[in-house]
Amino acid sequence: MELLLKAVLGAGVVLLIAVLAKSRVFYIAGLVPLFPTFALISHYIVGTQRTTAELKQTILFGMLSLVPYFVYLLALYLLLDRFKLLPALLGATAGWILVATLLVLLWKR
Repeated sequence: MELLLKAVLGAGVVLLIAVLAKSRVFYIAGLVPLFPTFALISHYIVGTQRTTAELKQTILFGMLSLVPYFVYLLALYLLLDRFKLLPALLGATAGWILVATLLVLLWKR
């Protein structure tokens, strides 16, 4: 049942993004993915299964995860001037993967 609730929440977010993308306030579709839907789920799960210190560590790592997301957005913004949408998305995603990998490797140290 818990897994079904998570799936319904995810589908709801996708539907909201699709509706906003077609509206006059299309730019708000860029804000919706940042609503902490999955963070709430993650923090609840970690908070009920681990210690408070471990939850705080998870939260700190989440704050640092904004760096790869920023790199993704910046790369996409810049790549759209040179490439069509799909290659720009792929390039931005590659940037996210690179920075996220570096973040994980540095975090382990």
